[in-house]
Amino acid sequence: MLCGCESRDNLNNALGAIGVLGLDLIADELQPHLNTVLTNIQERKRGAAEQVVISGILPILALSLRSRGPLAVLTAKLVAELAKESVVRKGFSDAGLVTALLSVLTSPDQELLLHAVKGISRMSYDNSKLQEQLLRRGAVPRLVAILLRFPDQEALEEVCLQALCNLSGMGVAEEAGMVWERGTSVRPGESVFHGVSPHTCGLASSVTQVCASRWAPGQYAVNVEVFQRCSASFWSLHGSKRTARWFPFFSLGSCSDLCQLIKFSMRNVPPTKSLKARVFHTFL
Repeated sequence: MLCGCESRDNLNNALGAIGVLGLDLIADELQPHLNTVLTNIQERKRGAAEQVVISGILPILALSLRSRGPLAVLTAKLVAELAKESVVRKGFSDAGLVTALLSVLTSPDQELLLHAVKGISRMSYDNSKLQEQLLRRGAVPRLVAILLRFPDQEALEEVCLQALCNLSGMGVAEEAGMVWERGTSVRPGESVFHGVSPHTCGLASSVTQVCASRWAPGQYAVNVEVFQRCSASFWSLHGSKRTARWFPFFSLGSCSDLCQLIKFSMRNVPPTKSLKARVFHTFL
């Protein structure tokens, strides 16, 4: 087992090698070094995230993604892990990783898509600046297209739904373990998904509903809402009916939070429209 000093040295050596070899993107030479960095980040080694930032390898990772070569899947997996680290994802935009991740969302490789979407989901969680950049660059129609293109791939479906929730500003932590299932659609061409966290308080639980539909070639609509589901015990305690009912869930916090929690609707409209017109399409 490596001691802390040896581990840091190995990481520094790997980062240095990536910095030197990165522009050539020679898979056989780069792969072991990328794996070393990935292992250190996955194990949350102390100072590893800061070392990655200092090394300046983020633009090389963006180049590797855009090339879609043999290192693309490993690179996407590494970027998805780095996206968990706030100190690293601050530099994603300047390094070109936002656009690089979006560029691979048209790939037919499901493993590449899985890690790329995870990266997008994690970087946009509770980060309004990156949410805005991703929305402006067309993240939503790409994610919906993946949802509709791979309807039977559960893992890919789940990360796409998580990413859409995070982009809407109504995301939940990945650790919450949201469980998704398909709901009943009332409109042709619409897909409905319900997500419930298994960690509930017993009397009530919040349910996230995502409705996605294709309006025309290249045009998609997404609606994200949060509901409060109350159990029969709740209604018994309050002298009400015992049948299951649904109510809109909302926060009594700031007005902006209320708007986001009530309804968030997104459409892929011409880029000449303002961000507000593109994102906040309708409110209840």
